[in-house]
Amino acid sequence: MNWNVPVAELLAIMLGAARTGAWMIICPPFNSRLIPGTIKVLLSIGLTLPMAPYLRSTIPSLETADIIASAALQVFIGAALGFITALLFAALQAAGDLLDLFGGFTLAMGYDPLSMNQSSVFGRFYNLVAATLLFATEGHQLILRGFLQSFQTIPLNAGLNMSTFSQLLIEGIGEMFLAALQIAGPLIAVLFLTDVAFGLLNRVAPALNAFQLGFPAKIFLVLLLSGLAITTLPAVVDTLVEKAVNAVLNLTGG
Repeated sequence: MNWNVPVAELLAIMLGAARTGAWMIICPPFNSRLIPGTIKVLLSIGLTLPMAPYLRSTIPSLETADIIASAALQVFIGAALGFITALLFAALQAAGDLLDLFGGFTLAMGYDPLSMNQSSVFGRFYNLVAATLLFATEGHQLILRGFLQSFQTIPLNAGLNMSTFSQLLIEGIGEMFLAALQIAGPLIAVLFLTDVAFGLLNRVAPALNAFQLGFPAKIFLVLLLSGLAITTLPAVVDTLVEKAVNAVLNLTGG
């Protein structure tokens, strides 16, 4: 049996899937290790198929060297777009790490098999809550729409504007630290004032051993205040999604 396969369309889909696959490896929430690699490969091809009409007319020449160079370029573009989005969502992880540091939960850090690194208690908790809110509010669809638009603004035969990418990278790092401080700042201030209060109490009544009493008190305050601060996370996630989509659109010129 002979199969007539349109080589140009198949090549366009494969190159587009290379960009989508690299993006899914880095971009949250699709970079989770809870999603098997086979599912990610199928999703990358499935998400690229609707963009086939835009990709068909933008494929490079069919020379082997050009195809390899274009595939490497698509992987780089997809990784760059995913990293810009992941950089903004890293603010939640950073905020949780700050809470663990000032609240004394860093002693409970352990190996996280999902991210393959050492994960703090509140850092992992904030990531799980953010991922849940992202799917519950359909924010993942906005992220997908912003990425898929890159196939129209950055065709397969076009390159990435490195000056724009470096500028967005610097701005993204600054916004990540700023968002982390805004999320965890009030709780850190309360914990700092608690340490000051126990320090003054220890000076007034050294026999009470106030610092020993301070550890359970700080843990109680962290649990109480973090429970109250969770109510603000939906608005934070919406803001991060909006910034991530705008950063991708600015990078792709959309």
